Amino acid sequence: MDRKNIGFSRREFLFSSAGSLLAANNLVSAPAPSQAATALRLEDRQFLEDYAKRSFRYFWDQQSRHTGLFMDRGRMDGSPSGNNVASSAATGFGLTALCIGANHGWIPKDQARLRVVTAVRYLWAHAFHDHGWFYHFVDATTGQRRMSSEISSVDTAFLLAGVLTAQGYFSGDREIGTLARQIFERVDFVWMLDGNPLFLSHGVRPGSGFINFRWTAYSEASILYLLAIGSLRHSIPADSWYAWLRPQVRYENWKFISGGPLFTHQYSHAWVDFRHQKDGDPSFVDYFENSQIATYAHRDFCISLQTKYGDYGPNMWGITVSDSPTGYMNWGGITTPGQINGTLVPCAAAGSLMFAPEICLPVLREMHTVYGDKIYQRYGFTDAFNPNWEDRKLWVNQDVIGIDVGITLLSIENLLTGNVWRWFMRNQYVQSAMERVGFRLSTPGIGIKSTKTGASRG
Repeated sequence: MDRKNIGFSRREFLFSSAGSLLAANNLVSAPAPSQAATALRLEDRQFLEDYAKRSFRYFWDQQSRHTGLFMDRGRMDGSPSGNNVASSAATGFGLTALCIGANHGWIPKDQARLRVVTAVRYLWAHAFHDHGWFYHFVDATTGQRRMSSEISSVDTAFLLAGVLTAQGYFSGDREIGTLARQIFERVDFVWMLDGNPLFLSHGVRPGSGFINFRWTAYSEASILYLLAIGSLRHSIPADSWYAWLRPQVRYENWKFISGGPLFTHQYSHAWVDFRHQKDGDPSFVDYFENSQIATYAHRDFCISLQTKYGDYGPNMWGITVSDSPTGYMNWGGITTPGQINGTLVPCAAAGSLMFAPEICLPVLREMHTVYGDKIYQRYGFTDAFNPNWEDRKLWVNQDVIGIDVGITLLSIENLLTGNVWRWFMRNQYVQSAMERVGFRLSTPGIGIKSTKTGASRG
């Protein structure tokens, strides 16, 4: 199925149903990002900085000057993709990217501010919304609905994350602060429950109403629940956090909670700093450590496929939802693999750099060494490539996808500086939510107030 022509969402692949709780043993002993970043060799740091700058360039090039929205995809050499489709999630990543670029001096801060202001003005005053929720895909210039897309709850959450990150970075800017607050506080999270006491809907389809599927299990949507719980005007119960299932996966010696493909362990973490935190009874989950474990298990799973796909190996692995020679594909998770065909997806390893650079960075270095500018161009790595596709030819996707470039850039930045976490965690909504849910420090480090809440966890 081709995502270029059909309004097809990653999360439409993912409807988990079974669940249990994370076991506390067999946890990976990977270093925390701040420790890992200081241990990087100079040449590795230079490689990551080049990769990050190229990833940032995507968002600088692929933003509509009229609306401030960011393109869903583009050509990896920088040429126009031709479809002019923007996405809410890419816009959330893009607004965050502008902050990263300005902070590194890749662009002047006043130019970054102007672009942020263009976007938040448009989102507040002109973009279509329903109870504050935005379409998944729209025309980047007109804002009209594209690809028969839904009004998406989780994609709106990623958009809000970018808006709030910009508010955190431009902390003294009255206009950005005011518009960010207005955009967020307009979102009616209770409405997205659609009468359910605890579980948010995936969204709304114009003409047919709320989507039947709800966020009832661990997934990329943890940031959605935190924003909903932390809302000042339209909050949902803190009990919602503990209501969704936490399916336990066992693979070889690894035990962890999983929602499917590797990106489900990455997206919320791009903004929410879960380091040194555990939620409360009965789960007591360290979500950051859980994502570290998921990354190690994913590596081992890919290595196990080496007998079938000879290019896979300890430094050549990574599959998550991506383009492929046969269209946009869900490669599945460890327990429910999809129709894997030897395709490799660089953002799988890149998106986990913030968790486990010691195993992810060698993959990216090896890909670059072996394939060079065949797969690494203006915006960094292509979205996907297959070393031996039909007649043993190298297939290289000519596109990059905004959310895949975005998770790459934010993961690198969090590894090297922690700045995205720092900027986003300044907002009162996520702080309030984590207090209401009852997160507690698991080890000394960055934390929140230890405040008792009324959330039921039994």
